[in-house]
Amino acid sequence: MTKAQDDRKAAPQDPAGNPAADVAALPFEKALAELEEIVRQLEQGNVPLEDSIRIYERGEALKTHCDRLLKQAEARIEKINLSASGETASGTSAFDPDG
Repeated sequence: MTKAQDDRKAAPQDPAGNPAADVAALPFEKALAELEEIVRQLEQGNVPLEDSIRIYERGEALKTHCDRLLKQAEARIEKINLSASGETASGTSAFDPDG
């Protein structure tokens, strides 16, 4: 199997050729992993132009999907922090992954 064939397998499409067809069904972790793989492929520069365009389009769809899922998670966390009166229970602050 050639590298181009591997690349085509890495970015699933619907029969009409839409590279973003199944993105909405992916959980965050799988979408992010696939996005990271697309970035790796494009950074290597070994993908033919047409395949690069196709996987770039899929990458854009994956990025949008991941952004949407992160915003939904953020909204859920903010709801958890709200007290019964609607006031923030302990305030909200930016997420600090180190602390």
